[in-house]
Amino acid sequence: MPTRTGAQYLAALKARQTEVWLRGERVTDVTIHPGLAGGAKAIASLYDLQSDPAHRESMTFTDPDTGDTLGLSFIIPRTHEDLVRRREMMLKWARTTCGMMGRSPDFMNVTFACWAGSADYFGRGRPEFADNMRRYYRYIAENDLVLTHSLINLQRSRNVSGTFNLQEGTALQVIRETSAGIIVKGARVLATLGPLADEIAVYSPRLAQHVDQHSPFALSFALPCDTKGLRFLCRDSFDQEKSHFDHPLGSRFEEMDSVVFFDDVLVPWDRVFIYGDVGLLNGTASITHSSAHTAHQGCAKNLAKCELVLGVALLMTETLGNSHLPHAEDRIGELVMYTELMRACMRAAEADAELDEWGIMCPAPLPAETTRNLFMTAYPRMVEILQLLGSSSLMILPTEADMDGPLAGHIEQYLATDSSTARDRVKLFHLAWDISCSSFGNRQVLYERFFASDPLTRARALTAMFPKQQVTDRVRSFLARD
Repeated sequence: MPTRTGAQYLAALKARQTEVWLRGERVTDVTIHPGLAGGAKAIASLYDLQSDPAHRESMTFTDPDTGDTLGLSFIIPRTHEDLVRRREMMLKWARTTCGMMGRSPDFMNVTFACWAGSADYFGRGRPEFADNMRRYYRYIAENDLVLTHSLINLQRSRNVSGTFNLQEGTALQVIRETSAGIIVKGARVLATLGPLADEIAVYSPRLAQHVDQHSPFALSFALPCDTKGLRFLCRDSFDQEKSHFDHPLGSRFEEMDSVVFFDDVLVPWDRVFIYGDVGLLNGTASITHSSAHTAHQGCAKNLAKCELVLGVALLMTETLGNSHLPHAEDRIGELVMYTELMRACMRAAEADAELDEWGIMCPAPLPAETTRNLFMTAYPRMVEILQLLGSSSLMILPTEADMDGPLAGHIEQYLATDSSTARDRVKLFHLAWDISCSSFGNRQVLYERFFASDPLTRARALTAMFPKQQVTDRVRSFLARD
């Protein structure tokens, strides 16, 4: 079947009876709920872009096995060209949301495309799990579904080992097997996009210090979001029901984060990919190289975000007439550096890509993963730069109602600058505020700090994959010179 449209996505979301809770009430229709509708429309806009005849060639591909037209983020890349085409498609999506939806559908699409290509890895646990993975990928690709995911178990205490305590009654685990499947119970975080998704994927990046070879906590599976016993508890919405003028990002791109409760949920056997095998679970991201593929998707998101902040900063200094001042030039130069580092790492990951053991063209892990480490500190700094450049102008923000109210003449007289009308100035600085000062903007800062785990874990991961002996041998060679 062809890729679906935004209207088809919204209709399917409306028809689902996913149990979503927000502000103490059950949400009966996420497509019209004031705290969630903006995010749903944003996802719909991605589907509309993908299905637009003007963009169809650059955003879809023809499945060689079925002849179906599929979204390009579902491609199993076999060549460098495939990676470049996929990145160009993902960058179009990321620019549509200004990089503000970190878990747009392509994140999970590239994950399952990678896993489908390396499905034999999952068959090391049980042969049928490989077939499960292939069938599931085919299902989500042919139906163009939106997936959320939840990776992290909640913990009552960290006193035992310091990290990743897996406690019965809190962490998600299998409580029994049946002929129909496994029954799971517990809670997981952080299901970003959960209320707006068709399906949820449940897996873990690793079980850390868990040493048993078989564990009821070692799981990888996927389910429809409206499966009986699944409940999504949302944080408060950062869509404050304001206009696009007053709240340009929050009113559009609230992707929502949620806790997922699993109350005796049945996972059918054909939806299970890993069960009990700790080693298999711990090795998934590195051996299948799914981490490199999701990092590649993250590169596109990061670049779009850098472009937004840089563009806003340039317009701010132009509007205020201070772009020629040394402090402004210094800060703009720093934003340019971050933007070009993201672009360079993304291109390097593609240029140095190699076929892996599964025959998949894998982005070079080191430059791709470097963007994750860099953005943890770069994005908070970029936001700080906007605050420094904006200064008190970030506080001079009449609302859209004020712009058309009794004081409209005063606003136009006193807030206009030599290069901007008052309305254009206020509209621009509302955007700068939403990036750098609002609750929506601060969630973005927190999100980027921990988007790919904590800084220490990321540093260890990057250090582990770097070819250290190459550089130490060069130093030894130099020291050995006469």
